[in-house]
Amino acid sequence: MKTTKPRREQILEKIRQGIHISPAEQFRLAALLSIPSMLAQISAILMEYIDAGMVGSLGAAASASIGIVSTTIWLFAGLCSAFSKGFYVQVAHRIGANKMAEARQVFRQGLTTCLAFSLLLALIGAAVSSRLPIWLGGDESIHRDASRYFLVFSLCMPLMQINSLCSGMLRCSGDTRTPSTINILMCILDVFFNWLLIFPSHHILGLDIPGAGLGVLGAVLGTAISFLIGCLMMLYCACIRSPHLNLLQDLTTADTLRQRLLRYRPTADTLHQAFHISLPMGVEHFIMCSAQITSTLIIAPLGTVALAANSFGITIEALCYMPGYGISDAATALVGQSLGASRTRLARSFGRITLTMGILVMSLMGLVMYIFSPQLMQLMTPDTAVQDLAVSCLRIEAFAEPMFAANIVAYGIFVGAGDTLVPCSINLGSIWAVRIPLAALLVGTLGLQGAWIAMATDLSIRGIIFLVRFRSKKELGKGKIKR
Repeated sequence: MKTTKPRREQILEKIRQGIHISPAEQFRLAALLSIPSMLAQISAILMEYIDAGMVGSLGAAASASIGIVSTTIWLFAGLCSAFSKGFYVQVAHRIGANKMAEARQVFRQGLTTCLAFSLLLALIGAAVSSRLPIWLGGDESIHRDASRYFLVFSLCMPLMQINSLCSGMLRCSGDTRTPSTINILMCILDVFFNWLLIFPSHHILGLDIPGAGLGVLGAVLGTAISFLIGCLMMLYCACIRSPHLNLLQDLTTADTLRQRLLRYRPTADTLHQAFHISLPMGVEHFIMCSAQITSTLIIAPLGTVALAANSFGITIEALCYMPGYGISDAATALVGQSLGASRTRLARSFGRITLTMGILVMSLMGLVMYIFSPQLMQLMTPDTAVQDLAVSCLRIEAFAEPMFAANIVAYGIFVGAGDTLVPCSINLGSIWAVRIPLAALLVGTLGLQGAWIAMATDLSIRGIIFLVRFRSKKELGKGKIKR
C-alpha cells in the first residue's frame, strides 16, 4: 500500500528538485515548520513560569540564587547552541542539494565534536561553580544554593549539547514536529520532577504526596532528569528514526568496528566549515553574555528585590521572544535548503515570509505581555514589591518586541546562509555601545527600570539594522556554501 508523504515533505522535495513553489505553498511550508517550533518554545516558557513559581514560593532569596547565575547559564547553553549550528547548517545545505549520504557523514562528525566540546564546558563549569556567585556580587545568603545549582547544571552540559545538535539536525531536515514534541515533553517532565524534588512531603485531599524537600537544588535536579530522558529520545529520533539522517543506512555487514568508528572522526573540511559558521556566533555569545553578566553586576547593588524582579521579568519576556526563535529555526532550515539547492530567489522569498511572520507574532505577544504582566507576575511570586517592579520593566520592554523579532528572524536567515560574522558583529556592537553604557548611566537615577530602558533601546536599534541589511543584501550566502 502506497503511503502519502506529509504535505511539508512534498513541498521540501520541490525545493531539492528545483520545482516551482507558489507563494501560497511557500507561506504554508513556513507555517508548517514554524508552528511546531513556536508551540515548543511557548510551552517551554510556560513550564519555566511554573518552575520559577515553584522556586519563587520559597522566597525572594531562592529566586535570587538562581537569578544571579542565570546569565552564566545562558552563556554555557548558548555556546552549545552556537557550536551545534556549525554542523546542522551544513546538513541543511547538503539535504537541499540532495546529498543525503554527505549530510549523514557531517551528522556523525558533529556528534563526536560536540560531545568533546560539551565535556570541556562541563569541566570548566564544575571548576568555577563554588566561586561564581561571589564573583557576580551576590549576597552571601544565596552563595550556597547558587553554587550548587550551577554545578549540577554544568554537569548536564553533554546532555544539553547532544539535545541541541539532534534537535537542530531534525529541524534542518524539515522535521520540526518531532523535536518540538520532545521538547514539550521535557518541559512537562521538568515540572513533574521539580514538584517532587523541590518541596517536602505534604498531605493534599487525603493523599500523602512524596517530596524530597531539596529546594533550589531540587529544581536543577528535576531539570537534569528531564534533559536525560529528552536527550535519549532525541538521539533515537535523529540517529535511527529520521528518513534523511538515519545513521544505520550507510552501514554494511562487511564493515569492521574500526571502520564504523572512523566514520565519526571529524575531517578538516567539515571542521573548517563548522568553525566558519560557529566561531563568530560562539564569540558573539560569549561577549554578549559577558555583557549580560556586566548588566547583572550593574543591577546587583540594587538589592535582592531588584535581582529577583529582573530574573522573573526576563523569564516572562521570553513568552514574547521564544515564538520568534521558533520562526527563526524555520527560516534557517528553509534558507539553508534553498541555497543548498542553488535557489537564491526562493531563499530570499522565504526570508521575507518568515520576517513578516516573526514581526506580527511578536508584536501580538508584546501586547499580551503589556496587558497581562501583573497577572503573570502573580503566578511567579507572592512578593508584591517584586511583582510591581517587574511589571513596570516588562511594560517598557513590550515596545521593543517588533524590532526584536526582526533581529531574531533575520539572524536565523543569515545563519541558514552560513553568513554569521557580520550579524554577530552587529549584535556585539549594539550591546556594548548602547545597552551597557546606557544602563550604567540610567540605573543610578531610574533603578532597574533604567536597565530595561537600555535593553529596549538596544534591541530596537539592532532590529532596524538587521532589516536594512536583509533588504540591501541581494544574494544570501553567495560564495560561502559548499554543495
